[in-house]
Amino acid sequence: MNFVILNPDELRAESVGCYGHPVVQTPNIDRLAASGTRFDQCHVQHTVCTPSRCSFLTGLYPSTRGHRTLWHTLRSHEHHLFRYLKEAGYDNRWYGKNDVLTHDNFTAYVDEARGGVGANVGGNPYSLDEDEYYSFLSEPYEGPLDRHGDTSCYQQGIDFLRADHERPFCLFLPTSFPHPPYSAPQPWHDMYDPADLPDLRPVCDGKPDFHDLIREYRRLDRVDEAVLRKIQAVYLGMTSYADHLVGQLLDALDETGLRENTTVIFMSDHGDWAGDFGLVEKWPSGLDDTLTRVPFIVRTPGGSKEHVVEEPIEAFDMMATVLDLADIEPQHTHFARSLTPQLNGAAGDPDRAAFADGGYAKFEPRCFEMSEGGSSAGWKPEGIYYPKGKQQQDHPLSVCRATMIRTRSAKLIHRPEGVSELYDLDEDPKELENLYGRSEHASLQQELTTRLLDHCVQTSDTSPWDEDPRGLPKEGQRADGTRQR
Repeated sequence: MNFVILNPDELRAESVGCYGHPVVQTPNIDRLAASGTRFDQCHVQHTVCTPSRCSFLTGLYPSTRGHRTLWHTLRSHEHHLFRYLKEAGYDNRWYGKNDVLTHDNFTAYVDEARGGVGANVGGNPYSLDEDEYYSFLSEPYEGPLDRHGDTSCYQQGIDFLRADHERPFCLFLPTSFPHPPYSAPQPWHDMYDPADLPDLRPVCDGKPDFHDLIREYRRLDRVDEAVLRKIQAVYLGMTSYADHLVGQLLDALDETGLRENTTVIFMSDHGDWAGDFGLVEKWPSGLDDTLTRVPFIVRTPGGSKEHVVEEPIEAFDMMATVLDLADIEPQHTHFARSLTPQLNGAAGDPDRAAFADGGYAKFEPRCFEMSEGGSSAGWKPEGIYYPKGKQQQDHPLSVCRATMIRTRSAKLIHRPEGVSELYDLDEDPKELENLYGRSEHASLQQELTTRLLDHCVQTSDTSPWDEDPRGLPKEGQRADGTRQR
């Protein structure tokens, strides 16, 4: 069995056609779903790139091993999907960005790794003196399409598919779109009229303080509705451009005959506000559905077609599913579940909940963006991420640790040092009214709190599979094995 894993960055489920968006055009993602299984409620384990990817390659929560930041990636001693595939004889190919592996991991477990050639976005037209500077809304990309970074990644993947293959392979395409800045090639940049879009989620009371602070630090409180709607329109255009590339790759699988023995997985690492709540991008402790709910579609040879699983799953189920399909036994404890029964037509688990982690603690200042001496040190005021880092430095509790439980009908987000959230998703699917602390919802809050506590106890750590000797060194022998004189 071969595997192709398509991993667009920052694509939320609700902005894809087969997930119900009334305007966006994603015919190729939709045809993939029609020929396989679409999971309607897939939620990521973190809403920032690196922690989420560490989770979906290991089957572990960010809180289990501390993968919470952009600069704490998977190290070579840790078990992950590409290590398992490589050790089983797979040819692993990686064309796109790296937000998850240390460099020595590539040397050991990836046969070829290349980034995209060229830029992805147009120029940034803003300056520090203009209100819109931090909106991430940029000019259209004007370079040749074959020099677009994501196009380059897909073309490298297609070239690989058309080559001869002596071993089973895993082709991983972790591309950028629709990650901001919000900019796409034409005609995709202006493909959608902002006036045709559904209403954006409004600015709401009862939200965590980072909502107001993000709007303040990025000057989003000074932009009008038209700017926010244009942001979402361009975001949808970026999504349609990503869909265009997906179509080229699906065609290549058909043309080469590889469709008959290749599983295709389409999933993202997290979502994007894209103007909803008056916000853009994402936030490390933000855990609403616009950020946690992502598309997850699988087409596997012999599997069901047009099957929809409505019950919750977690994004890291990808790892367990690939290992199951490849007949590889994992050698580490993990919490992911194989979805192969659902790929063959079964329903999901109606009692399952999805869990996610977020944010940093005050005792780990190295984790905050723009930390002195850290990986993000040196960010300058002219950089588009400067206000994010400055907010975290000025208001560290606005990015405090958080943990989430999300069932089919309710969500609880617990923040020990911030505003917690509770939503009845049957009555309030867009999470506009925070019910946390209200007496009439005390029973629901207590039920979810207890279940979340049980989850944290069960997943807080995992023990090694191997054992260490407990005896003392032999008499006359140092601990390093040399003899004393």
